[in-house]
Amino acid sequence: MTSTTERRVLLAKPRGYCAGVDRAVQTVEVALEKYGAPIYVRKQIVHNVHVVRTLEEQGAIFVDETEEVPEGAIVVFSAHGVAPVVHEEAAGLSLRTIDATCPLVTKVHKEAVRFAEQDYDILLIGHEGHEEVIGTTGEAPDHIHLVDGPGDVANVQVRDPDKVAWLSQTTLSVSETIATVEKLRERFPNLLDPPSDDICYATQNRQVAVKEMAAQAQFVIVVGSRNSSNSVRLVEVAKEHGADDARLVDYADQIDPAWLEGVTTVGVTSGASVPDELVQDVLAWLRDRGFGTVEEVEPVQEHVRFSLPKELRRDLRAPLPIVSTG
Repeated sequence: MTSTTERRVLLAKPRGYCAGVDRAVQTVEVALEKYGAPIYVRKQIVHNVHVVRTLEEQGAIFVDETEEVPEGAIVVFSAHGVAPVVHEEAAGLSLRTIDATCPLVTKVHKEAVRFAEQDYDILLIGHEGHEEVIGTTGEAPDHIHLVDGPGDVANVQVRDPDKVAWLSQTTLSVSETIATVEKLRERFPNLLDPPSDDICYATQNRQVAVKEMAAQAQFVIVVGSRNSSNSVRLVEVAKEHGADDARLVDYADQIDPAWLEGVTTVGVTSGASVPDELVQDVLAWLRDRGFGTVEEVEPVQEHVRFSLPKELRRDLRAPLPIVSTG
């Protein structure tokens, strides 16, 4: 029988909130404090069940469509971004808008507009139906073609194979994106790259940490919600880089003790929209079952920070704090 003293936890760092998520969540919190409840939020502000529930308890009301917001009310747009038509809908209802779109998503939107103005066919690598993909596509709907992974490359049809550019959803697996681009370049040798990497720094950093951790861990727990693309990718990355198995949970009480039978080293990480309190709950759950030693795995450090949206900065009297994950 394995001694409990041999059981350990490898804790990924960086993990949890990225600067864009921190900014988005604080946007709703500050808006509630500044303007009072209710504050309407179009779609989930970030893809995490716990965060949404917590903000609802504070007075946020989440809606699926702009038309559900009462005329003249305040509405926050989520971190995943929205298409221009959504801004037009909001203006038509005289809504006061606060745009919490992650600046890195906004960068992709601007790249789409620029390529469209130059009349390129734009191949957007991403997952159909994801809110970020819908928002980016809305910037240039006549020019953008969705490519959902390497297997979808054969289906791509463009006007001029020599005038094609690619962009990507920011929360994808780095390796899958590279594989998709390689397949696209086989079909379109003159494929134009975006001016800078579209995969979010936080997505990349969390995947790098999981790769290093999974090489040493038999089992990996990823804290995150099932509609969180970057959280789902972390599970896949863990399995691809050494872990025998990996599972996604929202809360510690969703862990099945049977998963840990025969396991001496457990890896723990969390998606970019997960508050660290949920990770601490998982560590406590593991500690109660003999996994008392915790070692951090930190292959890269983060020091990125974003200021809150300009609409809030304008209305706040006091100097605005900078939100940071560093």
